[in-house]
Amino acid sequence: MRRFIFSGTVLSALFGGLSTVQASRKGPRDWRLALMWISWGLTVAIAVGTVIKDSENAPLDELE
Repeated sequence: MRRFIFSGTVLSALFGGLSTVQASRKGPRDWRLALMWISWGLTVAIAVGTVIKDSENAPLDELE
């Protein structure tokens, strides 16, 4: 869990969601808002996947 909390990619993806939340509150509700939420979700998923992949490859790098 610590690797996700201190990861820069996950933190930036989560803080990027703040603009999506503000757009949801203040902006019009149309198809662009749905695309914003989808893109934010994909960004978080990619960031988490990157951290997991890096942690799987870390022991391999230490052996060399």
